[in-house]
Amino acid sequence: MPLDNLWLHFTRHSAADDHAVPVIARGEGAYVWDTEGKRYLDGLAGLFAVQVGHGREELAEAAARQTRELAYFPLWSAAHPRAIELAERLVAEAPGDLNRVFFTVSGGESVETAWKLAKNYFKLTGKPTKHKVISRSLAYHGTSQGALSITGLPALKKDFEPLVPSTIRVPNTNFYRATEHADDYEAFGRWAADQIEQAILFEGADTVAAVFLEPVQNTGGCFPPPPGYFQRVREICDRHDVLLVSDEVVCAIGRLGHTFGAQRYRYQPDMITTAKGLTSGYAPLGAVLIDERLMEPFRKDGTVFMHGSTYGGHPVSCAVALANLDLIERDGIYQHVLSEQDAFKSTLDKLRDLPIVGDVRGTGFFYGIELVKDKDAKTSFTAEESERILKGYVSTTLFDNGLYCRADDRAEPVVQLSPPLICEQAQFDEMEQIIRHALEGAWKLI
Repeated sequence: MPLDNLWLHFTRHSAADDHAVPVIARGEGAYVWDTEGKRYLDGLAGLFAVQVGHGREELAEAAARQTRELAYFPLWSAAHPRAIELAERLVAEAPGDLNRVFFTVSGGESVETAWKLAKNYFKLTGKPTKHKVISRSLAYHGTSQGALSITGLPALKKDFEPLVPSTIRVPNTNFYRATEHADDYEAFGRWAADQIEQAILFEGADTVAAVFLEPVQNTGGCFPPPPGYFQRVREICDRHDVLLVSDEVVCAIGRLGHTFGAQRYRYQPDMITTAKGLTSGYAPLGAVLIDERLMEPFRKDGTVFMHGSTYGGHPVSCAVALANLDLIERDGIYQHVLSEQDAFKSTLDKLRDLPIVGDVRGTGFFYGIELVKDKDAKTSFTAEESERILKGYVSTTLFDNGLYCRADDRAEPVVQLSPPLICEQAQFDEMEQIIRHALEGAWKLI
């Protein structure tokens, strides 16, 4: 099908001059098919979203029912039943006193909302200079002007600068590339957490509003937190009156085997941002879960949080989310992830015998495979090699052989996997075999 009118996202359109752009027409379970009838294993759950797999009639029926009952009404000075029900459902599953839910349309909008709320909250509580945000190197938090400013990927930002000021970067938790405490995982975690405190002190605690952290950092190839990392960050935030925002756009709703990633790592955030898996990608919806104390200043003297969007908390999306959570509970999806995560990891670990594989890391159903050209020295690709090998060969070979996943070089070259949460050993083996074939060919090009 010609793409004369469609502008794709994050896509080199010049590539369409030489290669046909795939057109994905339908999906079922862990697989999708293109318009030519070719089948692909969806190793990325669409875009870290399709938790329950494709083609679930229950979700389509929920959307249809809600459309017939109430297709649309905004959450501006009014409410509708599905938003009320979904907020109650999320609060019941959230840790601590995250008793308020602000609905959005996407993950980036959730991040944007959390930053605006943090700044507004401190203004209302007599600390108007607390407006800065700390995030980690290479972390992706969205593409809108505020969320992009928090994002720690210079290449994604340079074309849109100047952006919103007042964002600061600290080291991430990539232990494979550690230069500090490289022989002690827990000590490395303490060091990484302490860099957040150093940044707060350098900027001035009276100017820092929030720290935005993913439970497992996505970009760079799935960096889990070392033991005790988030507990130390929580202590630091409490000491300096800084809000801890757990950005769980990717990690929530079962990706790590729990409703929220903060539950897996046993820390208490002040806010959780989420989207993607909330509806399993069947409808656009995001949410910010907010500690009750942050709501208090907005309950006084006619104060208004001057923020919102037309489709935030859309009735159809909320209905789909409720049906999605019902399906997850009925089918025991979270327990399935916890039961199968070791099998997924051990299957991917087989790839460590390849000379091009430097590291395999992740948690739950969320993994990254870092590629190197010298395993002993951990030598990464040059820009030319990454272009030629990762983009020019690995990415296309994986897809041509029936695996949709991500070959990413925004940091070190990695292959990322985030399959639907219904996958089992057959799909794990299929992923490993297709990746092995691609990486064996890539090694010959080095």
